[in-house]
Amino acid sequence: MTTPRPGSRAEQRRRTEARILDAAASIFGADGYERTTIRAVASAAGADAGLVMHYFGSKQELYRRVIDAAPVPEISGTPAQATEQILAMLADRLASTPMASLALLRSMLTNPEAASAASAGIARYEVQIAQAIPAADADLRAAIISAITIGITVSRHLIASDELATADPEQVIRLLRPCMLSLAACPDPSEPSG
Repeated sequence: MTTPRPGSRAEQRRRTEARILDAAASIFGADGYERTTIRAVASAAGADAGLVMHYFGSKQELYRRVIDAAPVPEISGTPAQATEQILAMLADRLASTPMASLALLRSMLTNPEAASAASAGIARYEVQIAQAIPAADADLRAAIISAITIGITVSRHLIASDELATADPEQVIRLLRPCMLSLAACPDPSEPSG
């Protein structure tokens, strides 16, 4: 990919798109999908709403691009190392309230457009997990691990499930570790396959 030369129209467009995406990420994170407007994003980016629509076409596409631009956590190493990386990220989410992540999760749960746009970001995370799992069904195992981490985050912070909302994050991770290690490990060939 060629980098646009400084001061060129292509460079100006790239900077404007980046400014709009930064503003959109902030507003989607604070207000969620449904309450975010193109006008609010444009205002925060110092741009015209028509320009936002010209670059992105729709709120759903803007949301999808924000999700696509979000960094995917690096999951690598042995299954045990990958499991510990996933558990460390989950422990961080349990210990503090991840406001931006929660607004995006809430949006995914309440709006089909937001859920559709977010599915690609979740899929990228699951690919990272699957690469560390030495099993023929690694994709399914990665999807289950992803669902568990999302479910625990939603249950603790959005639903505020009594036990989970007040549980010590270290205890949650300690109880979850055997399950996650089992999902990430190479299956025992002597066990019957489903």
